[in-house]
Amino acid sequence: MNDDVDRNDKETKELYSLFHQEYIIMAEYRMLQTENLQGIYVIPSYENSFLWYGVVFVRSGFYEGGVYRFTLTLPEKFPNDEVPVLTFTSHLYHPAVDPNTGNLILSEIFPQWDKKQNHIWQILKYLHWIFHNLNIKVPVNLEASVAYKTNRKLFVEKVRECVVSSIDHIYDDPPTDDKHYITFKPYDPDIHENAKSIMLRVSKPNEGVAQGISWVQQGSFQPFSKEGNT
Repeated sequence: MNDDVDRNDKETKELYSLFHQEYIIMAEYRMLQTENLQGIYVIPSYENSFLWYGVVFVRSGFYEGGVYRFTLTLPEKFPNDEVPVLTFTSHLYHPAVDPNTGNLILSEIFPQWDKKQNHIWQILKYLHWIFHNLNIKVPVNLEASVAYKTNRKLFVEKVRECVVSSIDHIYDDPPTDDKHYITFKPYDPDIHENAKSIMLRVSKPNEGVAQGISWVQQGSFQPFSKEGNT
């Protein structure tokens, strides 16, 4: 009898722990809505809340015009474990991005993860920051770092190559059947004009809310949004 009670207590605690963890993850996602994450769209996977899909639209600097996809993977014991992993699935030539894995180096900013002080929005803020600040103290792409410092012409050529490549692949078929994978479709007035009007009328408190599907304005690769905002 005691064994059954202990087993039930253990199962109840494990179930509570899972629900509590899911609550924390969703709270982290809601927190993103209060931050000014310019050009960044992110949403947890429909099937797995530990996997988030994201896209960043770069609007100025060397990488202007680039549209880079990435995933954010939370550790199994989040937020009581290691630092989440941000991986670019689009090729990105950058000193802070491992050329072999696509991982963004986060150890410089987050040597460890403190659940009381660190939040996912801070990782995404750093993601935005790297496109405008390339003097990385401990680069993981040494070729890109050296080119940026000593051969700016070569660096710009390499960057433009990855910008063009990112645009070429913006309409690629999703690599997954996940309902929350962010997809883009060319602008078609007959289909998207009404959606465009609705998106532009969204009230300010809701700006920046991630969407699973977006439309790209004709003649550009910018998603519809209010001018000057994400």
